[in-house]
Amino acid sequence: MESTRVDRWLWAVRLAKTRSDAAAACRGGHVRVNDRPAKPATTVVPGDRVRARIGTNTRVVEVVRVIEKRVGAPEAAKCLIDHTPKPPPEAVVPVAHRERGAGRPTKRDRRVLDEFRSRWG
Repeated sequence: MESTRVDRWLWAVRLAKTRSDAAAACRGGHVRVNDRPAKPATTVVPGDRVRARIGTNTRVVEVVRVIEKRVGAPEAAKCLIDHTPKPPPEAVVPVAHRERGAGRPTKRDRRVLDEFRSRWG
């Protein structure tokens, strides 16, 4: 087996939960094979680079081995090389903190909080 459909491969290597999810991502334009938009029937061969956005995750993987049937997770991991870039670190913004049970902020407290919020965001 030297090639298979991209929707079937995405499902078999566990990037998509169901095959219909993989096909819907292809139809929606969320899957690209070698930087070209892919339909569900687009074939993939070893060496192809697949970019897939399924749900909120975007993954960039390289096809190492073509499989058509869903296999266990350790076996599926051997069928691809993950080239997904690391997400940028999120900026840590300090959070204004009031003691529990302190009641409503006074006018002075509110002004201090407003000043704090205007500086950080």
